[in-house]
Amino acid sequence: MSNITIEDSNGRCTTATDGERSELPPSLFRPHASDGSAIWRFVSDAGTLERNSAYAYMLLGAHFGETSVIARRNGRVVGFVWAYLVPDRPNTVFVWQIGVAGSCRGHGLGSTMLQEILSRPACREVAFMEATVTPSNHASMALFRGVARNRNTTLDLSSGFDCSAFPDPGHEAEMLVRIGPFSPIAQAGGNSKE
Repeated sequence: MSNITIEDSNGRCTTATDGERSELPPSLFRPHASDGSAIWRFVSDAGTLERNSAYAYMLLGAHFGETSVIARRNGRVVGFVWAYLVPDRPNTVFVWQIGVAGSCRGHGLGSTMLQEILSRPACREVAFMEATVTPSNHASMALFRGVARNRNTTLDLSSGFDCSAFPDPGHEAEMLVRIGPFSPIAQAGGNSKE
């Protein structure tokens, strides 16, 4: 019996065996500066994420790769999380931006990437996860509620950044999401590839 790998025009990769097909899961990687351009293109193409400069994405890969993750399927970016340890609170990881390709939504990739970050040695002392989320971003709120549920802890919402703080008059306020406390994941390195 032989397997055939097929890639469709949307970058979805499937394996066919005797006429049956199942989608292959994305592979997780530690991002590097060289991934910045691919993330910038992914964010630009998504049309729903707030795009930053390519340089910012390169810096995030160079400086925060140990607390961030990129998901690829057949060489293409299908998801990413940029996160960092809060400088004056090293027990807190802040999720700065997360994106999941439409073809991967609803399959747990966002949660898998967040759990991957928490399993890394850099997060061995982390007991809290924070992010800011706009009130209309129901998908992100559902994701973070799921993380709190999976970690058997609470999710608290508070004021983050008022809409008046942003130069764009159409920008929504950002609520601060705080998950925890939870016990650090006792893994030695996560599952992502270099």
